[in-house]
Amino acid sequence: MTLIEREKQMLLLDRLAQRAFAGQGQIALVTGPPATGRTALLQAYADTAAAGGALTLVAAGAPFESTVGCGVLGQLVHGTMPEPYSERITVLLQEAWNRGDTETEPGRDPQLLQLFQQICLLLRKLAADRPLLIGVDDIGHADPASLAFLQQLARRLRSARILMILADTESSGSRSPFRAEVERHLHLHHVDLGPLSRQGVRQLLHERVGPERADRLTAEFHEATGGNPLLLSALVDELDDPTGAPRFGRALLDCLHGHGPVMLSIARATAVLGDSSERSALLSLVDAEPNAVEAALSVMTAAGVMHAGTFRHGAARTAVLEQIPAEEGADLHRRAAQLFYDNGAPARTVAQHLLSAGPVLPSWATAVLVEAAEQAIAEGHCDDAAAYLESALRADAEPARTGGIRARLMQIEWEISPSLAARHLPKLLDALRREELDRRDALLLCRQLLWLGHVEEAAEALNLVRDDAYDDPQGRTELRDLDQWLAYAHPPLARHRHTVLTGNEIEGALVTPTVDPWLHATAAITTQLARGRAAEAADRADLTLRDLELGRRTGWSEEATVAALAALAQADLSQQGLRWAGRLRQRGDRKAGQTLAAILSAAQAGFAVGLGDLSGAVEHARAALTELTLKAWGVAVGLPLSYLILAQSRLGHLDEAGARVAQAVPEAMLQTRYGIHYLYARGHYHLAIRHHHAALADFIACGELVRDWGLDALALVQWRAGAAEAWLRLGNEDQSRRLMSDELTGPASSGARSRGLALRILAELGPVNRRPQLLTESLELLESCGDRYEQARTLADLASTYHALGQNRRARVVFRRALHLALVCESDPLYRQLLSIGDELGESKPAPQDNDRLDELTDSERRVASLAAMGYTNREIARKLYITASTVEQHLTRVYRKLKVPHRRELPTDLTWHDGSIARIRPAGAGNQPRKTARGARSVAS
Repeated sequence: MTLIEREKQMLLLDRLAQRAFAGQGQIALVTGPPATGRTALLQAYADTAAAGGALTLVAAGAPFESTVGCGVLGQLVHGTMPEPYSERITVLLQEAWNRGDTETEPGRDPQLLQLFQQICLLLRKLAADRPLLIGVDDIGHADPASLAFLQQLARRLRSARILMILADTESSGSRSPFRAEVERHLHLHHVDLGPLSRQGVRQLLHERVGPERADRLTAEFHEATGGNPLLLSALVDELDDPTGAPRFGRALLDCLHGHGPVMLSIARATAVLGDSSERSALLSLVDAEPNAVEAALSVMTAAGVMHAGTFRHGAARTAVLEQIPAEEGADLHRRAAQLFYDNGAPARTVAQHLLSAGPVLPSWATAVLVEAAEQAIAEGHCDDAAAYLESALRADAEPARTGGIRARLMQIEWEISPSLAARHLPKLLDALRREELDRRDALLLCRQLLWLGHVEEAAEALNLVRDDAYDDPQGRTELRDLDQWLAYAHPPLARHRHTVLTGNEIEGALVTPTVDPWLHATAAITTQLARGRAAEAADRADLTLRDLELGRRTGWSEEATVAALAALAQADLSQQGLRWAGRLRQRGDRKAGQTLAAILSAAQAGFAVGLGDLSGAVEHARAALTELTLKAWGVAVGLPLSYLILAQSRLGHLDEAGARVAQAVPEAMLQTRYGIHYLYARGHYHLAIRHHHAALADFIACGELVRDWGLDALALVQWRAGAAEAWLRLGNEDQSRRLMSDELTGPASSGARSRGLALRILAELGPVNRRPQLLTESLELLESCGDRYEQARTLADLASTYHALGQNRRARVVFRRALHLALVCESDPLYRQLLSIGDELGESKPAPQDNDRLDELTDSERRVASLAAMGYTNREIARKLYITASTVEQHLTRVYRKLKVPHRRELPTDLTWHDGSIARIRPAGAGNQPRKTARGARSVAS
């Protein structure tokens, strides 16, 4: 057996053995902290002595055998004892066992002492023939009779060839009279052991894992074990153990269980207290005398188990916690909670102990748990907050307070998943009926019921809230905000959905500290949207999103996020919306849950559709449906589903889109604005698969709902354009023309996207010579909102128109640009349609263009180059940009030189002009799209 850093101890034992075997008996008392190698040293020297010809008799004490009479003595005299000594000592030992039934203390029983005297004489006689080594490990756990025998033997060693080695802990007080007796002998010598030094740890690691790993692990392992050989070996064993068994924890528990109840109690109290294990708190939790606790702490520190009052290794605390009996652990946590509460500790510190204190909690626990939950929410630890509130609900709280606690718990779980939080709805509704829920929680309950499609329960809750707030001015303010939101998101439940407040009325409303600011912000945005003021709504949305990014979130912040991002989409600010969604997602990764992440993914999908990034839209929509299940999405599932169906239909992935259309959706969804989006997307899917009557039915259903809800000015979707396309494919041009006229003169006529689609369809219905003007204006409007998919469709129609008018050169230029946009959008149906147009024009599929040099162009050169690429003459470009024809020629000369092209026919087609700006078309998400002006784009002459 290889011992590390035990050479001095072995040399000392050698010297003692030489004296003893020369006839001067010696006693060696080997002491040291727990698990520092006393047993290993005793066994190693016993083997050495036996190899030198000595007779070795070795025994070990154990806590569970400390009451067995003559147990240690019996171990010594059996085994290697030669005849006839063995037979004679066995007889004497049997008599000693028989005396063990007496009530007399072994050290005061004359007959027992007489028997021990005879055994001592036999051992001395045996040692005269052959040197004798007697070793007893864990002497502190030896039985009283064996200790009485060893005391007698120790007094008779002076002239015997006997070396007695006794091993004990540094401060084993269980047999202190024996230690006091033995230590009075002049022939006793102390052999002290301690943990390994850092060099000793490195030596052990070098032997076990090799030099390279030893150099890397020495500092870490020495810090974790303090050099304790047992713990160190266990830690090394874990390195390459494929089973992943917690060897370190087992070794630590073995160490603690073998050294008395005080040390074990200290370990358990320390584990319960965790990082807060101050000495005063520890003394309060351990049921022992302070002196005994201090002594045991010193031993544990010397053994390398603890340092500065805490465990050196995190696995130690885990191992101790796992083995604490349930009742004892609950009691320790309850006492720790009371202790920290009395000392004014932070609420979260107290709450952590209350969580493990069992079902019976003190009267003050509820308030502390609620406070701790709010602290955890502020720090972004929603799981901890939910655990605190669950415990608060189990505490003996007043019914009026329980409703608020449950509402807060539901809000936290809602951020993880609404379907998880739904379990609280029945009890919260009961609390509302019993008037045990405040108005703020009641309003939020209405929103949660509606999200999950519980329309009847939501209607009941709304009536209860309205009745309660009838005579309360603040309540009427909150209800007004709620009704404004309902009129936008769930119109059938709005009390006055046809009477929408003006922006000034909303902005001038009094907001008190008890009113949820995000409910008010939601109402302000949705009011502007319902009135068709998309630009004003977008401005308010931008302010709201800034506040959301910086401020604290509440139960209505998600709805405010949905409304704000919808406002940006309605204002055709998709690129700006994408940026905001990305910024909020980055903040959400730190502090929010799955619900907000899913909402942002759905919004990103909608913006991607609006920009013609169809693959990006599919990716974001799938992410939204992964982050929340269909059940958790509730009626709002119409948003991600609609964007996914619409994008897949435009990509030509009709099987995937059909599978999504076939999915069951909540019936209540069709009575919300989310249902409008869903019907619109489903209508386009039906158009894609040539089910024109089904498509028409979906688009008309959108229109009927929008008109019935008084939201025609909102332009949630371009349902008239969809219906007009369906009528065209069914051969009814009159109906199509009527719808487009209504679109251009109706309450939603100011939207660039709506006007752009209407002009494209009207161009198809009008004479060929009028089409270029309408299509060019449509193109400018669609470019202003960055919709590359609809731009490509308009360009395709424009190319066909130029071809019909015999302007084939211009038709080819426009066709190439349309084909490029179709490739950027990855729309297979549109690409195939364009190829058929290209065949008519004699155009082959264009080779990919290297446009890296486009970044060298100035803004002015970009504007001129883009219009030239579209086929405009120098004079037309000059008139359009309000510059001279000479300036146009100079710009084009520089453009040709920078792009290394000989003439305008070679100019790249992936440039776009809108609103006085030129932007190179980039893949989805790259670059910025300029913001549309309030006036819209100017008409362009052909």
